[in-house]
Amino acid sequence: MRPREVVVVGGGLAGCEACWQLARHQLLVTLVEMKPLAFSPAHNSPHLAELVCSNSLKSLQEVTATGTLKRELSLMDSLIVETAFRHAVPAGNALSVDREAFSQEITEKLSRHSLVRIEHRVIRCLDEISEHPVILATGPLTHPDLIADLIQRTESDALYFYDATSPIIYADSIDTSVAFRGSRYGKGGDDYLNVPLTREQYERFVHDILNAEKVPLHPFESAAYYEGCMPIEILASRGKDTLAFGPMKPVGLIDPNTGRQPHAVVQLRQETLSGDLYSMVGFQTKMTFPEQERVFRSLPGLERAEFARLGTIHRNFYLASPAVLTPTLELKGAPGVRVAGQITGVEGYLESTAIGLLCALFCLMEDASFLPPPPTTVLGGLYRHVTTPQEPFSPMGANWGLVSPLKERVKKKEKKQALSARAIRDIKEWKQAISQTLRGHDDSV
Repeated sequence: MRPREVVVVGGGLAGCEACWQLARHQLLVTLVEMKPLAFSPAHNSPHLAELVCSNSLKSLQEVTATGTLKRELSLMDSLIVETAFRHAVPAGNALSVDREAFSQEITEKLSRHSLVRIEHRVIRCLDEISEHPVILATGPLTHPDLIADLIQRTESDALYFYDATSPIIYADSIDTSVAFRGSRYGKGGDDYLNVPLTREQYERFVHDILNAEKVPLHPFESAAYYEGCMPIEILASRGKDTLAFGPMKPVGLIDPNTGRQPHAVVQLRQETLSGDLYSMVGFQTKMTFPEQERVFRSLPGLERAEFARLGTIHRNFYLASPAVLTPTLELKGAPGVRVAGQITGVEGYLESTAIGLLCALFCLMEDASFLPPPPTTVLGGLYRHVTTPQEPFSPMGANWGLVSPLKERVKKKEKKQALSARAIRDIKEWKQAISQTLRGHDDSV
């Protein structure tokens, strides 16, 4: 039976999206958020939907899986995507947002919704919230006590990997006579600031990164880093040219001061609409704070850099979801409790949002009419990732490898466009199909 009220635990992107979808389908929602009573090691803002690691929601191009996912979520009336576009900042072909304005609007929108009640408390055990259907969207920094409870209920160990954040610099402390504007190959115009390095400067910089003091791991921890968010020092350790072919690649960039392509660049991406903050693109790090200031101020144009935030590293938890979740994303050891967001083993802001949206829709569907998203869509590919048994299971962001292959033969250069077109067509058909199972759909779907 369709519930009358749902409790959503966690006010990140997945939790906020789930709240919005439930409320727009006329369900009462209690959102339980621990902030500002308690903060995780990576959170600072009291607002909901705080963006921690970066202000980028990745590519806008529909030929990419992340670009298509944005379109799919938009078609499903996603609060997160709609708000992100409203607070977009210049970032070339990517969707980046003014993170403070973005979070503030979502907080205000949910706080004022007549069907949403926000409660501030720390949940340490599922028994504290067992009176209603629950969507658990506590994220990768879930409280250790709740993690222990989940392990006990699922009879399965929670997994983890390490995630790191990039430094953010005050714009007025960047020497723009050295750093120049431009995007690789001119895509996106002048949205990025680029710090140019000669070969000698680059090699010295790599040496400094490798020899800087790092924040040590605890004895019981292993360095299980996520490939999509690798600390800069780990990349540098793979070879002296790895960074120059990775986050520091200079291709398509010409330094106006020399008229030549630099050997390497550090790209700075605008963080706010006002343009007063810039983040160091791809510079996640576990160097100690004093070492970060020393090493990054050795770069040309950043000698007087002032940091609004330095890089950090934190341990992200996720569940072995295919082993512990049902097809409707319920915990096998706790019926009525669905799990959403990054804790399910998806990686990325919009990927987490997508699982939050699915959990909400699954709450609304009758058991007999349960209809998962098509595997031909990116939404369906992410769903299949967290529900299909696989060894080993590890976090995954949106990519075309998660989606069912095309049945028809197409030219290689047209393949991604064909995958995207099929995904958009099929998500529209799925939305129409599930609308018939959602009560109140005449007013909300």
